[in-house]
Amino acid sequence: MSSPISWPAVGAVALPILGGHLSGYLGRENYGAWYDSLKKPDWKPPRLAFPIVWTSLYSGMGYASYLVWKEGGGFHGTAQLALAAYGTQLSLNFAWSPIFFGQRSIKGGLIDIALLDAAAIGTTFLFYKVHPTAGYILVPYLAWLALATALNYRIFKDNPEVKEK
Repeated sequence: MSSPISWPAVGAVALPILGGHLSGYLGRENYGAWYDSLKKPDWKPPRLAFPIVWTSLYSGMGYASYLVWKEGGGFHGTAQLALAAYGTQLSLNFAWSPIFFGQRSIKGGLIDIALLDAAAIGTTFLFYKVHPTAGYILVPYLAWLALATALNYRIFKDNPEVKEK
């Protein structure tokens, strides 16, 4: 009797969600007063949007990784490079909050997110090659990263006097 639940899919979706929440937790101490004191553009999304959007994007990323893992023969098949790129971009993603908020490093966050953008674009391309739907699932993530990168850059440019820890 087979289980109606695909536990590999559940694990693939849970990993980025839990990692993202842990990353946010590690940077939370400076999210309040320090972040509120920064000059931010008028087009910044409301604070409430971030956990909702990130949870949705992490769910999609996780499911896309499952599709690639399943279609590409796991970690030793044709999906190996795509999954390595995914792990790289996920690590850069998880590093951003502790760098930007935890270390109060606007410039460090900008460097991290620029590397993340490149890794996410590469991951999307590699996912598409293994399983086209998985590549398409990452497109909203790329769009949100573009917004997040622009926001990080604008905060960097608008707060030159902010001393980093």
